[in-house]
Amino acid sequence: MIRIPRITQAFPVDRRTLIKSAGFAAAGFAAFPLAGCKAQDASMLDSTPGSNPLAIPPLQRGEIEQGARVFRLSLTPGQKEFVPGVASPTIGIDAPYLGPTLEMRRGEWVQFHIDNKLAEGATVHWHGFELPAAADGGPHQLIRPGERWSPSFEVRQRASLYWCHSHLEREAGPQVYAGLAAPIFVRDDEEERLDLPSDYGVDDIPLIVQDRVIDGSGRLVYPLSMHTRMMGVRGSRIFVNGTENAVFDAQTGQLRLRILNGSNARLYDLSLEGDRSMQLIASDGGLLDRPHIVRSVRLAPGERAQVIIDLSEGRPLRLLASSPENAMDMMGGRGMMGGGMTGRGDSGDASADVFQILDIRPASSAQRIRVPTQLASLAPPDLSSAVRTRRFVLDMGMMGGGMSINGAAMDMDVINERVPVGQWEIWEIANASMMAHPFHIHNVQFRVIDRDGRAPPPLETSLKDTVIVNPREQVRLLLRFEEHTDPDLPYMYHCHILEHEDAGMMGQFVVVKS
Repeated sequence: MIRIPRITQAFPVDRRTLIKSAGFAAAGFAAFPLAGCKAQDASMLDSTPGSNPLAIPPLQRGEIEQGARVFRLSLTPGQKEFVPGVASPTIGIDAPYLGPTLEMRRGEWVQFHIDNKLAEGATVHWHGFELPAAADGGPHQLIRPGERWSPSFEVRQRASLYWCHSHLEREAGPQVYAGLAAPIFVRDDEEERLDLPSDYGVDDIPLIVQDRVIDGSGRLVYPLSMHTRMMGVRGSRIFVNGTENAVFDAQTGQLRLRILNGSNARLYDLSLEGDRSMQLIASDGGLLDRPHIVRSVRLAPGERAQVIIDLSEGRPLRLLASSPENAMDMMGGRGMMGGGMTGRGDSGDASADVFQILDIRPASSAQRIRVPTQLASLAPPDLSSAVRTRRFVLDMGMMGGGMSINGAAMDMDVINERVPVGQWEIWEIANASMMAHPFHIHNVQFRVIDRDGRAPPPLETSLKDTVIVNPREQVRLLLRFEEHTDPDLPYMYHCHILEHEDAGMMGQFVVVKS
């Protein structure tokens, strides 16, 4: 049995960590997609000191077998050089770190065969998908070392960026941090008729944004302490698709960026240097009704956004991110709204105003392509259809010592809610704590009704599966679970700050027959 070496711990922990032992493997993604994808070759990049060609995950479409799209994947140990010349132990999906972009189409049946080649158990959660509870990949679908898990389901989602990641009980944080995550592209006819940029690796690019803690020797560390349990693990160095100081040589006049906040705990306010505008076209669950001209987009862990950037003038652009301070001050003010940064803590979180996410270098000026003024048909949420309201209160206890939802910590043996299938409901998510929490619900795409009675921002006007709830704020959601009943096997709802999830800010629900 291959075993994974322990990731260096900056602080002692009172539970086992993910990484135990492993053999050597090549680091990271290839800096270009698989053959057949017309993306830039790393050799074409005239890299400046300190810059690196953006790694683009290989595109994997699976194989069609007996009418289903079949993916064969392995959870594997590996090593990656986060600092040149210094290898750190990692895990990935068919790769030493992270995994390929899985592509599928709405309406087709998909089948997965996932082999666990790690030295300990893991899970693979299909984040954003509506699917049977047995295929969800939550903590109940454990894949033990040496075993294979073969879930299958119909792809019901609209075209968008989704992702898969570890959801192991009390170990999601270290496993995702070590690399167990990958993007998923769902395509459909409705979106393709709009002729949006869709050439993978050329004008349609996934960006998995993650912060990491690198110690003085150049090794990746996953620190746990009282501070990081409360605030979440946040690092001072940013990697995009595993690349630090990433640069992309664009060959087209427009670029579609599909951005995933894949960090454990850090929030990002993404913008273009020089206050340049972007066209926001999609959120978690697909296209907005129309493009929105925005100067910045805020993403919490687990959230996604798609933007189109105009490169027709041929000028280089830089995608930046500031990180809002995620804590209320002593007077009860909302630190989330201040846009500042916390100081250096146990996680190595550095005081800095702005992170560099991606340098974009156009080849030359090009013709500007107009984005359609109408993207998707989205009726406003109809509250009259709701037959029940449920309330969920997120809290942390004193100094983060009691992570809970509705006063209870996660218990694998307790079903917290039983929800009838096909029934529209309003879920009120109230935050009683000093921090903002991204709230994720499995097996559904919901609509955001309002925030403390205020209309949601553009990013929240389409379908969502994860929503940020600020301190002392209430967010109302309209949702319905359309099929897949199981009276015994649950789905999860939880905070997507992974250290909070691991510490108990999670609950379970089953979908039952009406």
